[in-house]
Amino acid sequence: MGVTVVAVDDRNAAAWDRFVVSECPEATFFHRLGWKQVVERVYGQAGHYLYAERDGRIVGVLPLILVKSPLFGTRLISTAFTIGGGVAAIDDEARHALDDAALCLMDRLGASSLEYRQPPTCHAEGWVSCSDIYATFDRPIPASEEECLKQIPRKQRAVVRKSIEGKNLDDRLEGDPTSFFPLYAFSMRNMGTPVFGRRFFVEVMKTFGSDCDCLTVTHQGRPLSSVLSFYFRDRVQPYYTGCQPEARDLGANDYMYWKLMRRSVARGYTLFDFGRSKFGTGPFNFKKNWGFEPKPVTHEFRLKNGGALPEINPLNPKYRAFIAVWKRLPLPLANLLGPHVIRHIG
Repeated sequence: MGVTVVAVDDRNAAAWDRFVVSECPEATFFHRLGWKQVVERVYGQAGHYLYAERDGRIVGVLPLILVKSPLFGTRLISTAFTIGGGVAAIDDEARHALDDAALCLMDRLGASSLEYRQPPTCHAEGWVSCSDIYATFDRPIPASEEECLKQIPRKQRAVVRKSIEGKNLDDRLEGDPTSFFPLYAFSMRNMGTPVFGRRFFVEVMKTFGSDCDCLTVTHQGRPLSSVLSFYFRDRVQPYYTGCQPEARDLGANDYMYWKLMRRSVARGYTLFDFGRSKFGTGPFNFKKNWGFEPKPVTHEFRLKNGGALPEINPLNPKYRAFIAVWKRLPLPLANLLGPHVIRHIG
């Protein structure tokens, strides 16, 4: 029998996540069905999650979010509000069927573009690729502390050792974003980047449960840095982070990532996924200083009637004035406005 493409519903939600978590090597944390629930609840943008079925069995998935904005038009993105997506399938028949269904959906919904973020398999004819904005970083975590330290270049290793041996920092795992969010919001404002909003993180942590947590580093009881991480198969992925200015002098961020590595090893995770950063930025250089090698991240687009490639990212020169203004906003105002801006960006 051939492949049929179907929209997911409550009856096959468990089968979707079972396929993503256990049956499809191409799938990532960002293919999980929970993102549809989070985005629809928090931002009101509609999820169109499609799966390919053969003989009653799921053989491929494609999580799509329709982002409608008077500022940026209507775009169909896999997966909006995250950094991953595209078709995850076990064979080419399922992959092609889902691609075709996505293109039909793009036309039916009046979207100007279809975007796959870091797709497992790249296309050729008819697709436009962009891979010069972001890079991702990952590598195995050695079980031995000494071997783990040896992976870190000498200069950075000294910083990590100092943070460990100083005995003035403590860390704790948390199941809610109470300590994390103020640090994250402060850092994002200072970079001129709108925040996702406290409600978004509450929904993320409620939806994914033990597959995410916050590691917070404190000094004399005061939170200095915090990171919200995802756990998927053998991988830990520190994803959102924030810190106070004095975190750098005290080595709190270095201590935080070191402790996350060691805690993850103790829990059985073997791969540290440092996530993506924009080329030439401070976070990009920080990850390289830890000895991680950058790998370009590809975004792929299908454009309606040969339209222009969306360039909704902070490196676009036309957003410089916006970023400069945002950095000067009072923090409560930035936290209030941020989720409304994010809703349009996706």
